[in-house]
Amino acid sequence: MKKALITGITGQDGSYLAEFLLDKGYDVVGMVRRTSTLNFERIRHIQDRLTLVQGDLLDQVSLIDILKEHRPTEVYNLAAQSFVPTSWQQPVLTGEFTALGVTRMLEAVRLVNPEIRFYQASSSEIFGKVREVPQRETTPLYPRSPYGVAKVYGHWITVNYRESYNLFACSGILFNHESPRRGLEFVTRKSTYGAARIKLGLAQTLPMGNLEARRDWGYAGDYVRAMWLMLQQDQPDDYVIATGETHSVREWLEECFGYLGLKWQDHVEIDQRFIRPAEVDQLIGDATKARTKLGWQPEVSFQQLARLMVDADMALVQRQLPH
Repeated sequence: MKKALITGITGQDGSYLAEFLLDKGYDVVGMVRRTSTLNFERIRHIQDRLTLVQGDLLDQVSLIDILKEHRPTEVYNLAAQSFVPTSWQQPVLTGEFTALGVTRMLEAVRLVNPEIRFYQASSSEIFGKVREVPQRETTPLYPRSPYGVAKVYGHWITVNYRESYNLFACSGILFNHESPRRGLEFVTRKSTYGAARIKLGLAQTLPMGNLEARRDWGYAGDYVRAMWLMLQQDQPDDYVIATGETHSVREWLEECFGYLGLKWQDHVEIDQRFIRPAEVDQLIGDATKARTKLGWQPEVSFQQLARLMVDADMALVQRQLPH
């Protein structure tokens, strides 16, 4: 029986990946941090089928102990401080988790069992101020945030361990991927939740930042399938995972508000607090390699994604209403 360890299992990607691997018959171990408030919201429906263990990317010994005790055949390192704006407020902590945390996990794999197959969650934010359009595996990197810089380190240290120690280590350079499980601080979810509250009369306005930023948005459920595919190949490699379409925040708002019969212009207000110190203007990925080598392609469209998330948030906000 295959056994997978997922760090960041309580996050959006971790929860979808856990579901996916359980359906494949895996034994799934999830690493969770010891915090004063445990948030198992995203995995509650599968919690009884998971083995949850305490560990921390800041604590090397905990990682070694988990690998020794649970003996996974695959490790998916999805844990990170992943909200870009926070990386300016907590740049050192972001570096500890998102950069050095990868090294600690790779080192633990090397020491305990170098046969483990390792997946590193890389990010399109490593391209930042893009050097070519669209971005592919060979595009030069130019990160524009402490988060992006930390992800560059995580990406290259994975390549380094693969080449230095012959580990089966892959980086998935995932472009933006969303779902109803996305955190409320992220622009896509903030929009769908905000639109639902406005539609139900609980709010009038939605404060937003840069509406011209363009992203390549896909569905998280599609993207975790690509992670798994990478670890099933004969040779480890790095892959861009993207839809190959780019849309502006303005287009996202049009889709979400329009679906509810609202005009976003009547409700959205630009708030300078949500403007980044250095903006990533346009991201669009070329996933040709993933299509040809992994046989992967996205199944949920931009419009379907927006509607999926709006429907989920309408249901959520209605549940929150006083009865």
